[in-house]
Formats: sequence, structure tokens, C-alpha cells
Amino acid sequence: MNNNLYSKKSIIKERISELKTKKFRFEINRIQLPNGHEGEYGQIIFPNAALAVPITADNKVILLRQYRFAVSRYLLEFPAGTLEIGETPINSIKREIQEETGFSAEKWDRLGSLVNAPGYSDEVIHLFLARELSKLNSEVKGDLDEDIEVLMMDPEELDNLISSGDEILDAKTVTAWFRAKQFLDKL
Repeated sequence: MNNNLYSKKSIIKERISELKTKKFRFEINRIQLPNGHEGEYGQIIFPNAALAVPITADNKVILLRQYRFAVSRYLLEFPAGTLEIGETPINSIKREIQEETGFSAEKWDRLGSLVNAPGYSDEVIHLFLARELSKLNSEVKGDLDEDIEVLMMDPEELDNLISSGDEILDAKTVTAWFRAKQFLDKL
């Protein structure tokens, strides 16, 4: 598929407002869309992220149960994190998986990318499969604002959680698991 056929830039006619936070900024702009329509649109400008689907040698999937303040609950997620300035997606996720799970991986496979919420954000999340894991001798730290529990489960258990709808997972985790399974089926 030629992505250039579907990629067209909007034209920012006027910056109306901007709010900057630690990780992203929110802009309201007067924009001209490729079809010629003009209007005021709000957009989150995000520095992008990387995510890993970690699989152990004994075929366990490593997930995190992480508190997310925006939805006031714990979610089941794969390790992921925001790219630091000048950081590549692979370097970001290598750092994040160590900080959040206490493991490192020798083998990394690219699973593509996804756009998380294209109706209001430009965030792209780069997906990776992490294999040949080694347990680190260090304690899982995470960031000060992270409340994380590291979990290990069989792939079938994760499939059942997703299918049941009983567990709340975020969209990037479900998408990454779908892509990882496609990749692993080809091995």
C-alpha cells in the first residue's frame, strides 16, 4: 500500500490557543482541510511512543496492571512509554521495558505502528515484540507517577480476557497483541 496516496497535510491558517504540559501540548487552530473546508480544531501534539509485547522463553506474556488517572482505574497494558527528545522508538522501548518490568530483551521484532486517537491527537505508537528476555537484578522502578503491578500469563489467558470483556484493556494493548500473534504464527 502506498501511504503517500492517503497522506495530505492540512494548512494551519491561524493559531488560536495553546496549552503546554509536561508530555504534550494542546492547540486550537483555524485549519484548512485538504477538501478546502476551514474550521477551528483542537489537537493534542504528542512526541510519540513505543510499546513492547514481551514474551518469555516459556511462552508467558508480561503485562502491567497500571493505574491511569484519566479514567480513575487500573488497566491491563503492555509496557510502553513516551519517546524522549532525540530518542528512537527502539531505544525508548528498551529503556521502558527494563524500568517497568525488570526484564531486558535480546531479540526485537518490529510490529508496525498505530495511531491511537486520530480524531484529536497526532500520537504514533511504534509496536515491538520483545523476545529472549532476561530478568534483571534490579528492582522495578517505573516513574514517580506510575503505579504498576507486573503480571505474567499464558497467551490463552490473555485471549480469554480480551474476548470476555471482563478486563479493561487499552486499545494499544489489544492492537499490539493482535499484531504479535500474527507475527508469531509465521515463525
